[in-house]
Amino acid sequence: MGSVYAGLFAAAGHEVWAIDRWREHVDAMRANGLRLEGVSGDRTVKVNATTQANDAGPCDLVVLATKAMHVASAAEALKPLLKPETPVLSIQNGLGGPETAASILGKERVMVGVVGGFGASMRAPGHAHHNGMELVRLGEFGGPITERLKQVENVWASAGFRVKVFDDIDQLVWEKLICNCAYSGPCGISERTIGEVMDDPDLSRVSAACATEAFAVAKKKGVRLGFDDPVAYVRDFGSKIPKSRPSVLLDLMAKRKSEIDVINGSIPRVGKQVGIAAPVNETLTALVRFRERQLGCG
Repeated sequence: MGSVYAGLFAAAGHEVWAIDRWREHVDAMRANGLRLEGVSGDRTVKVNATTQANDAGPCDLVVLATKAMHVASAAEALKPLLKPETPVLSIQNGLGGPETAASILGKERVMVGVVGGFGASMRAPGHAHHNGMELVRLGEFGGPITERLKQVENVWASAGFRVKVFDDIDQLVWEKLICNCAYSGPCGISERTIGEVMDDPDLSRVSAACATEAFAVAKKKGVRLGFDDPVAYVRDFGSKIPKSRPSVLLDLMAKRKSEIDVINGSIPRVGKQVGIAAPVNETLTALVRFRERQLGCG
């Protein structure tokens, strides 16, 4: 997803620094540019690519788009990018990423982003692909909507993203989390795309149960949501990117440790706090963890 952001920002004329510890990806971008392919078109753009944040110097906006388990190290590494007024937009799946960033960078600096309906993957170093381009949700870590948040919204909109700003970050996080739960675990353990899970009578029931449990936990927690039917909501979401493989499945295919603990695994954890069981999400989380050990994911 970081490559999707970089590619579209650069195509819109913004100066972009792509900072990644994946050396082959950085080398490919330096040599040939960043290719972004998918529903937004097929383009190759010039970006500044590096493995070291010091190379970029102070920036106007920092987008922290790592997996949840890498947020702490990335937040420490990005400090050379910060001016006194530079916001850091933390975009992760599941729960906990922005909180980790705020613990290192300060709550006043952190914004929260939730991005859904893109179905992004890497085709090769220097080459990203995305199946959809739905919605970028933005909010201040402590709320409400501010003038600087509106300015960041305008930057994203200028690059062709559909953007919505929120006063309530719990709403924007949980609306995406419910969709993630519906497909991350089921796709990961079955090795099927989102559309294949939706079309299979048994997998679709499991997916619906994951969403329903997550919805119940969110409501008991007091989260305001923009829908009343979680199954219809996640099926509408999935129908826009049926050929996509969620990141949990992509990680298992690459023998990498996934984010299952902060996605499906977060539902039973929060459920215990509010007195609601989430056995389907708990079971899927355990099955994905077993699969990670079986594959030797690191």
